[in-house]
Amino acid sequence: MSNPDLSQTHLGKCILAGQGKVRADLVLRNIGMLDVITGAITTTDIAIVGDRIVGTHAKYDGDTVIDCTGKFAVPGFIDTHLHIESSLVTPLEFDRCVLPHGVTTVLCDPHEIANVLGADGIRYFLDCSERSIMDIRVNLSSCVPATGFETSGAELEIEDLLPFRNHPKVIGLAEMMNYPGVLNLDPGIMAKLDAFQDGHIDGHAPLLRGTALNGYMAAGIRTDHEATSATEAREKLAKGMAILIREGSVSKDLEALAEILDENTSSFVALCTDDRNPLDIGEEGHLDSLIERLIGHLKARNCPIHHVYRAASHSAARIFGLRDRGLIGPGWRADIAILDDLETCAVSDVIAAGRLVTSAMFDARETVAPIGLTSMKAKPISADAFRAEPKPGQNQTPVIKVKPGLILTFRDEATLEIGENGLKPDLENDVIKVAVVERHGKNGNIGRSFVRGFGLKRGAIASSVGHDSHNITVVGANDADMAAAVNRLIEMGGGFAVADGGKVTAELPLPVAGLMSLEPFEVVEKDLITLRAAAKDLGCVLPEPFLQVAFLALPVIPHLKMTDRGLFDVDKFDFV
Repeated sequence: MSNPDLSQTHLGKCILAGQGKVRADLVLRNIGMLDVITGAITTTDIAIVGDRIVGTHAKYDGDTVIDCTGKFAVPGFIDTHLHIESSLVTPLEFDRCVLPHGVTTVLCDPHEIANVLGADGIRYFLDCSERSIMDIRVNLSSCVPATGFETSGAELEIEDLLPFRNHPKVIGLAEMMNYPGVLNLDPGIMAKLDAFQDGHIDGHAPLLRGTALNGYMAAGIRTDHEATSATEAREKLAKGMAILIREGSVSKDLEALAEILDENTSSFVALCTDDRNPLDIGEEGHLDSLIERLIGHLKARNCPIHHVYRAASHSAARIFGLRDRGLIGPGWRADIAILDDLETCAVSDVIAAGRLVTSAMFDARETVAPIGLTSMKAKPISADAFRAEPKPGQNQTPVIKVKPGLILTFRDEATLEIGENGLKPDLENDVIKVAVVERHGKNGNIGRSFVRGFGLKRGAIASSVGHDSHNITVVGANDADMAAAVNRLIEMGGGFAVADGGKVTAELPLPVAGLMSLEPFEVVEKDLITLRAAAKDLGCVLPEPFLQVAFLALPVIPHLKMTDRGLFDVDKFDFV
């Protein structure tokens, strides 16, 4: 029996092409390659066979040669924590939207769709990840529901997660938001933590410090994307926790955390967007935008800029156990961002798994049928549903206070007049109503309270994106417009709506589980522009009002939140 010709195998061709003995599949010729470890820039050819880099620091020939004179090569960027659902488009449309920004790998937690559809939502994301050009990796949702203080569409216990654990696209256990459950040894939480002790466990620990942080990390949790101050981040770094600098559409922590990134920490810092919509991606960019801004901070401190690119690639890969990517060198995965300029992170082309990304590649992907098109179970409501009764003997009404750029909310108080329909908004003092309407068909709950910080003078804004249980959240200056906005969402099967004078003035249908559009990201971007304009016309002062509405219902982020069961004090982890 003759020996096989090993030169014809993929591995054999990689070895031979690396030596220059056979032609590579693809060569990037005469490109300035940034070494994210040393900061050196070397003009070289980069040879690629299949999805693997096989040669650098030499001259090569290839079946396809791209002249990259004057351009720079850096490792493809890795978004270490995000919810694709918050892009408001399906995973395959997100792929088309974000990959051209140099983001070749994303680590997503599909807990938004999982809170609506359960394990079917995770399975849908995994099916999409097998067809995307970008490498979409999944962390299995750890907190569905996030707490027991709201009504979710589904529940996921450890038995529901284990069937997915060995899927090739699964990294580990997603953000452990229920940190009180960790610290108090909740049996369900403990079962999930125990099952993933030999894998990755993602963190979520806003404002957690001292021995409480020690106890949380002792569970084997290694990362956190919720630090909002340099002091908080430095304590977590000192205790061995990797910090993911987040800059999304609502949570904007980059300016507060930029100072922690330097030559001493860049191996323990990575970047993430968490929640970012197509309008912000279109106007600002994705990780490329974060990189450019962080480079500005490092230059101001005379710190070499390659530390930003290290955090965006090699550090991210190392932190999450992706051993095949994050560097440009022989044997590494061929994920490369080609830049016109290093300091502005101006992405001109992208190599994903050895392929030059083109629009035709997206058109050639297999499609995945949408799911959750009948997830909206709420019934139409009347304006009377938002009646807010005063509590006996209570002169001051608790009010949620929001601040732009933060999903943290604050506790405030207001003295409100009582009218025919209960407590009245105080528009002069920026106090409007907020309500959460249960939409999964479980109980019909409606939680009601007040919020300050939106600036509305009239009308209402409603969203079926309501982290994390995704009930309908609505804010408004009057009950009639709140009902009009909510009822339109119910009719659309989910989405965003702005109402004024009893009529809907702008909308965005999100029929996929009430979270994602069936339209291309360009259409969603245009609709968001119209929605923002309609919200601004009501007097709204927030730059991103819709995701800010969505986070009003997240009872794992301090300090005061709204659920379908009532106003919730996150610090006490109980209802007000």
